[in-house]
Amino acid sequence: MASKAIKRRPYSSETDKSSEKQMETTISHPVTEPLLGNGPREDKSKKYEPATWSDFWDGTRQECLRWAHLLSIFIAQSARKIVNAISEFGSLIARLFGYSFASQSSQNGQTAPLNLSPLQVERLRLLRQRLDVLYDCSSVKHQDALKELWRLAYPNRQLPPLKSDLWKEMGWQNSDPSTDFRAGGFMSLENLIYFARNYPDSFHRLLHKAEGKRAEWEYPFAAGGVNISYMLVQMLDLQSGKMSTKAAVHFVQLLEDDEAAFDNLFCVAFQVLDSQWLARRASYMEFNEVLKSTRVQLEKELTTGCISSVQDLPSFRMLKR
Repeated sequence: MASKAIKRRPYSSETDKSSEKQMETTISHPVTEPLLGNGPREDKSKKYEPATWSDFWDGTRQECLRWAHLLSIFIAQSARKIVNAISEFGSLIARLFGYSFASQSSQNGQTAPLNLSPLQVERLRLLRQRLDVLYDCSSVKHQDALKELWRLAYPNRQLPPLKSDLWKEMGWQNSDPSTDFRAGGFMSLENLIYFARNYPDSFHRLLHKAEGKRAEWEYPFAAGGVNISYMLVQMLDLQSGKMSTKAAVHFVQLLEDDEAAFDNLFCVAFQVLDSQWLARRASYMEFNEVLKSTRVQLEKELTTGCISSVQDLPSFRMLKR
């Protein structure tokens, strides 16, 4: 086996000096060299890339905004449901307990302080506005309303002139119905039309005196309706606007859910009057007494128990559509 000869490199001072000079030129300056070098051996994939982080945060921010939007929608919907629930509960509590002080004040003859909703205030204003409209025989609107009442009462009969004895068949006391409205005003005619349209069965039974044993001298149907309208206006203290009666305090609450509460109460009142008329076996001269007892019964029904609508009144069950 051949042996390898190890050659020794001869020492040369010039060579060492030149190598020292080369080393000095390759040493980096500690001040000018960047903290992260850019030498050829450095892995460029590990460099900090600002654009990559920006894209990441943009995506994260968009996702956060989307979830925030969904959360805001959920909170808004939940808030509306809570407000509606509280409003309904508050309305129920007010109906049950909120007006005991007002009722007590009205019994003592004092004006009852009421906390009415804007809707109740507006409907009460419109109702009182109707009271100020007198029947005007020269008004085409009022004439048409009277003709409409005839058509509803007698759909198969020819419409008579506005001044005719045929109007007495409906219960007007004169051949000219306009002379019977007086204190009832145009609203009493509207009440009769509402009765005929919404409760036609009861309307025609009372008009034709179809039930019970009748007196020889019956109360006139149409004129009786005008008197009922005026009685309700007094019972509910609508003309003064003070709502100082116990019945008025309870009635005004019904306007919240029923714009036609007065018209519906008129229909109930007419049915109650006829029922008491038959029970008393009354005749024409007793009409005012029956009207007073009708008022007493309505006041009792309005102020007794939890009444949230005219349909809750016990006497409402007598009405037939």
